[in-house]
Amino acid sequence: MTQSAQKLQEFRSKAYQLLGRAKDATMDLMDAVLVTRNVYSFAELSLSPVFRRKWPSLYEALDDCRPNRQKLMKLYLGEIPTSLKRPIIAGDHTPWPRTEALTLKDRTYEHGAKVISGKPITLGHGYSTLAWIPEDKGSWALPLRHERITSFESPISKGAFQLRQVCKHIPERPISLWDSEYGCAKFVKLTADIKADLLMRLRPNRCVFGVPGPYPGKGRPAKHGQKMKLSDSTTWGVPIESIEIDDPTWGRVEIKRWSQFHFYDSADHPMEIILIQRQGKGLSKKAAKPMWLAWIGDEKLSLESLWQHYLRRFAIEHW
Repeated sequence: MTQSAQKLQEFRSKAYQLLGRAKDATMDLMDAVLVTRNVYSFAELSLSPVFRRKWPSLYEALDDCRPNRQKLMKLYLGEIPTSLKRPIIAGDHTPWPRTEALTLKDRTYEHGAKVISGKPITLGHGYSTLAWIPEDKGSWALPLRHERITSFESPISKGAFQLRQVCKHIPERPISLWDSEYGCAKFVKLTADIKADLLMRLRPNRCVFGVPGPYPGKGRPAKHGQKMKLSDSTTWGVPIESIEIDDPTWGRVEIKRWSQFHFYDSADHPMEIILIQRQGKGLSKKAAKPMWLAWIGDEKLSLESLWQHYLRRFAIEHW
């Protein structure tokens, strides 16, 4: 047995012990999902050669298995190389439409295909995932926490909770990447005391505010200064830094940085605002759209580092 195969076997054995009841059927079910290319019904998974039981065991696995999420998370965290100076983790919210499941408990409205009154919403369950993104190039990631968002939670509160749980067991301060759903004051305040840096995408219609000017001596001190409307270039002001990068994949990219801005409801948490825009002729309308990011961290990263962290490891699908 090779060293890699032995390591994988040891990992599977440790994970198996943390699955709780019906661990045999659950382990077979996970293997069947991994090796089956197309599945047209749930019961069809019982026909997989790696599922060594009859089809009722599929339902037994789902009904009885209660995996220890905390211990599984620690097991996964053990796979992150200790040599990494700054682990990269990414969080996201994914909907699972269940429009026809009328008796399914705790269904919520989720952003999705236009199926309800012509609006981009659907009915079903939402899931929040926090994953480690490896340093090497590739399309895979290691999920550290993957949990359903209940009707009394929100993607923002669930994402903040998962980040807090993961960061308790990471010795180095990680860089966390978030989509525009999390680029808001509420998420900034919920994660303010967590030992993690945030790199968040911002919606293009967001407004942020600079630091206020000197106190005039009368009235309550102002909390907000210059208003920066991301969709209006006349309000941007002069960036503190600007560079251009010739990327072999994306072509010429211009990146600008503004400092000391904040959301209206989180004036005590300053951010850096980053604009990333592709340059050149012949770009599609989607490719020419600017991308806005917000950075909150203990150290000031170079614009090239921010480009690499977010675009190449998390948001390539946006371009």
